[in-house]
Amino acid sequence: MKTIQTRSWLVIAGLMLVMALTRFNHFGSAFALPDASWALFFLGGLYLARLSGAGWVLAALLLEAALVDYYAIAGQGISDWCVSNAYGFLAFAYAALWFAGRWFAPRHTLTGRNLPAVFVVAAVASVTAFVLSNASFFLFSGRYADMGALEYASRVQQYLGSYVAVTLLYVGCVIAAHMLFVLLKGKARSGSHVI
Repeated sequence: MKTIQTRSWLVIAGLMLVMALTRFNHFGSAFALPDASWALFFLGGLYLARLSGAGWVLAALLLEAALVDYYAIAGQGISDWCVSNAYGFLAFAYAALWFAGRWFAPRHTLTGRNLPAVFVVAAVASVTAFVLSNASFFLFSGRYADMGALEYASRVQQYLGSYVAVTLLYVGCVIAAHMLFVLLKGKARSGSHVI
């Protein structure tokens, strides 16, 4: 039981650290990694599904995201264009990612045959989050009173691929690192030496 708690705390610390390091830049640049938030919410649901009362972690990540956004806008001069009456609806988009990870967790084994399913679920969750965040921004931000829904959708759809790709890239990196760790741990236990 103590090992599970230690692992959970390591996962939580990792999620929060990566959020703090990457949330400043949605698409990345030569000097910054792209925002990992979507992947972090999915991975949090996936890796913490067995943690009793893990809802507080979802709330903590939502709070951290808002605090990082506030700091970026107030302290770093990042544009506040996306902060509007619709901002609170991001919680639903992030929760969709979290609960997709939680839903998949009982089916989750890090074997080759299950990996495509992890990516399909993460991709569907990313598309869902994209639709939720953009639909709420269109409906409640007050920035598109003169634009129809179809025109708005045609303008934002160009960003869908990058959001899904970045999410899948981070999810893939974490799962690959996890699989490598499990493999090396298994070899160490069996007495094999890794060169």
